[in-house]
Amino acid sequence: MIYHSIRMKARDGVTRAQIEEALECLREQGRVIPAVRSFVVGRDFGGDFDWTGVFVIEDLDGYWEYLVHPAHLRTDRVGLPLLERFMQFDVTDDEDPDFGARIAELHRRRYEEDPELAALVAGLLPR
Repeated sequence: MIYHSIRMKARDGVTRAQIEEALECLREQGRVIPAVRSFVVGRDFGGDFDWTGVFVIEDLDGYWEYLVHPAHLRTDRVGLPLLERFMQFDVTDDEDPDFGARIAELHRRRYEEDPELAALVAGLLPR
């Protein structure tokens, strides 16, 4: 199982309506992407982020399905421009020592195949 987590900090001046639209996009991807087994979207406590989404996905094939699904792409287009920054990370019970590299490769491939998305993400992820 993979627990894909996204922590988000909104930019100053983002309205409550904009936040609600982005959060609803996150919830919708949890509801409609077949690879998502369960999910939670809500307030983030214990750090310098406002919101978090966690999506439970069974395997790497499902992870790829999640990454390229139109509902996820819509969330990116709606939500990323509202963010000051975000952090994403994955937790898994898979013992494959190369698992992290395989996840990183899926993200690299996704950004390579979608330069517009790569531009949206540029500057938001920690270096």
